[in-house]
Amino acid sequence: MMLKRLLQLTLVMTFCVILLGAYTRLADAGLGCPDWPGCYGQLDVPSSQAELAKANLLYPDLVVEADKAWLEMIHRYFAGSLGLLVFAITALALKQKQFGKLLPLSVSFVVIFQALLGMWTVTMKLMPVVVMGHLLGGFTLFSLLALLYWRVSHSNQNSLLNRASVGLRTLALIAFAALTLQIALGGWTSSNYAALMCTELPICQGNWQGYLDFETAFRLIQPERDSYEFGTLDYGARMTIHVSHRVGAIITSGIFLILIVQLWRQNQGRYRRQSISLTLLLVTQIGLGISNVSFGLPLAVAVAHNLVAALLLINTLYVNHLLWLSAAESRSHALRTMGKEAYYE
Repeated sequence: MMLKRLLQLTLVMTFCVILLGAYTRLADAGLGCPDWPGCYGQLDVPSSQAELAKANLLYPDLVVEADKAWLEMIHRYFAGSLGLLVFAITALALKQKQFGKLLPLSVSFVVIFQALLGMWTVTMKLMPVVVMGHLLGGFTLFSLLALLYWRVSHSNQNSLLNRASVGLRTLALIAFAALTLQIALGGWTSSNYAALMCTELPICQGNWQGYLDFETAFRLIQPERDSYEFGTLDYGARMTIHVSHRVGAIITSGIFLILIVQLWRQNQGRYRRQSISLTLLLVTQIGLGISNVSFGLPLAVAVAHNLVAALLLINTLYVNHLLWLSAAESRSHALRTMGKEAYYE
């Protein structure tokens, strides 16, 4: 099926764009190109003497850093290609008229808004709320594409799942919400350059309670600056952000452990496989988080922390998809059974 194959390709491409976005942000290359969508007034990175002279004329206060500029432009090339794929998916899904209009149109809306956030990231000089929004937008697009892919795949299947309890479905939703909030906290930590504010485990070093400043730490619209690169908040605010992310990680891990145990207790293969995959991803994510602190935020580890967060989010979303699908299938099966009984009566 063409749509299914296109969705598979687009999911891989989205994962690559998330990877490139994380690498660009964490390598401090978010302003490698001072303009958008080009770079110093052209569609690639200036390299010749004439191009460098033009770039210097346009931006006399800046020096072209080719390595950072190429990181930024490669990310943009991939993101632009992803946008075209998403528009093709929307057009094809709407043409087939099998999957409704909301989900196909939503993915196109998100990719357009992501492009705007990418532009604002540059024009607003890495304003933290925009950078965090850009991160969440990428994860949202990944999630919506996954939902559409599962819907397309399910249309060719007919396997009844054991109906899960309301309590388990609620728990899975809570886990998804907690993880989403934790990812937002991670984005806020990264965009405010607060990842190295605490260098000891499990919470922070010294009298960290005395530095807590929640009012400043979570002020979404910060005072205007020429640039927000490398952060503008004081130590207390950044430390508060970091501590909040760590406490959130502990709470989220606890919720996931309960979900993992409950999925295992369902005694059905598909649920148990999800229990195992959630366990592996959760343990990996915790290990990467500890490694970030222990080894001083190595670039490869920090990027992997973002990627595993994306995979954990998709896995949690898939668990919710299975649990609510089982409820829908059970209701449908019950209605068909009642209809047959009424017919024979």
